[in-house]
This record gives sequence, C-alpha cells and structure tokens, in this order.
Amino acid sequence: MDRPIELSLEQQFSIRSFETQVQRMSHEQAQDFLVKLYEQMMLREAMYKHFLKYQWGLEAGPNL
Repeated sequence: MDRPIELSLEQQFSIRSFETQVQRMSHEQAQDFLVKLYEQMMLREAMYKHFLKYQWGLEAGPNL
C-alpha cells in the first residue's frame, strides 16, 4: 500500500462536471446541498459499520 489511491479518468471527469454544477448554484442551494450530502455520508457510514459488524459476527443480520 505504498502507492496512493488514484481516481479513474471517469471519476475525475465526474468531479469536474460536479464542480461546474456547484458553481452554478446559488449560495442557498449550495448550503442545502451540503447539508443533504453530509446526511447521506453519515447514513453510508452507519450502514458500513452495521454491515461490517454483521460480517464479523458481532451483530445479528441486517435490519434494513
């Protein structure tokens, strides 16, 4: 793991496209978007933790 993780060309393009969309947002739209994005990140983290606990046998099956 000496090499840093790099994004694919497709991922880099997606970032540039996203950057363009964000630049066109109003300040309020950008703030609302950031709050929703943060909420999604928190939900994804909770799901990862839940699935890892299940895979490691530390918790009963997924309750989604």
